Amino acid sequence: ILKSFLLFISGNNHMKEENYRAAVDCYTRAIELDPNNAVYYCNRAAAQSKLNNFREAIKDCESAIAIDPKYSKAYGRMGLALSSVNKYEEAVTSYQKALDLDPENDSYKSNLKIAEQKLRDVSSPTGTGLSFDMASLINNPAFISMAASLMQNPQIQQLMSGMMSNAIGGPAAGVGGLSDLSSLIHAGQQFAQQIQQQNPELIEQLRNHIRSRYLSGSTEEHS
Repeated sequence: ILKSFLLFISGNNHMKEENYRAAVDCYTRAIELDPNNAVYYCNRAAAQSKLNNFREAIKDCESAIAIDPKYSKAYGRMGLALSSVNKYEEAVTSYQKALDLDPENDSYKSNLKIAEQKLRDVSSPTGTGLSFDMASLINNPAFISMAASLMQNPQIQQLMSGMMSNAIGGPAAGVGGLSDLSSLIHAGQQFAQQIQQQNPELIEQLRNHIRSRYLSGSTEEHS
């Protein structure tokens, strides 16, 4: 037990020095000597997350929770790891559980709000979960090529024509112009669906790019 504790302390020191691989090694050796210590798993999860090994971090948090179901920090760290692999619904559940156990923790509160916002963005019926950065789009050669190809499609030409007609005051102009916003939204959804069908890899790339920006707002609770 003493040796495992010393390895745990060594792992914590490596974390402070941002030597995360060495920290994982120390925590792993501590776990081998004392496999029923939830704290060891939870701290290894933190180190794994720093190395972007999020699925391993989730497994470690699950192990910690299995040993100690009331370990709030394990739920909080699992929430971070789940958010990092875009499992926002599960992340929200984890943060809520962490807050149930530690209601005054500001880190859990802020990260819960971030996860809830991401979940709303992904589930948004008006944007298929995408909030595109237009600067990134117009500078992306793959998007330019795809857009040129799409514009040759008669269906896309009709969609764009309809959107422009509504936007500048076609049949839906006047008092009812803006009231027909739902038609514009619907046309935009169809356009996004066409892009998804043409190049799903680019859509996923853009999603990951946007989500990585969001993740920078998440806060980690220190050991």
